[in-house]
Formats: sequence, structure tokens, C-alpha cells
Amino acid sequence: MNQTIRGKVVKIGNSRGIRIPRALLEQAGLSDEVEMKVEGDQLIIHPVRKPREGWETQFALMAANNDDQLLEDMIISEWDEEEWTW
Repeated sequence: MNQTIRGKVVKIGNSRGIRIPRALLEQAGLSDEVEMKVEGDQLIIHPVRKPREGWETQFALMAANNDDQLLEDMIISEWDEEEWTW
């Protein structure tokens, strides 16, 4: 759905607001919390991205695939031998 929808800016107390149709909210993945910024003459609204969101699921998947093991056989390079201080 890539269509342009017009709306009105309405007064809400000392602020102003707009109503965003449900279809646009769902298409943009917006829920209760959003981040807003101005770029040029555009107001950009996007969902709040939480740091490390989804990590728990990814770690569980790694464990199920045995991808969470430590690398035991470290490859020592010439740089490690000459430049690195252990």
C-alpha cells in the first residue's frame, strides 16, 4: 500500500497532533512508542528500536545449533607473535 493520505493537524491542549490511519500504522510497524525527528521539511516517525532486541532468541538458536562453543584452536599469526603483548 503506497498511497498518499491527507490529514489535518488538530489542536490538542497546547500541542498539535494528527490522526494516523490504522493501515499506515500497521504498514510502518508503529505501536505505542515512536521516535520522531525532522529532516529538512519532513517529519520522520519510526518505531522505537530497543538495543539487543531479539538477542535471547538468537542465542537460543545458536545453542540449539551448537554454535555457542568457544574457539579452542586459536590461530596465532606472525602479528600476534611479534606485535602483541600478552
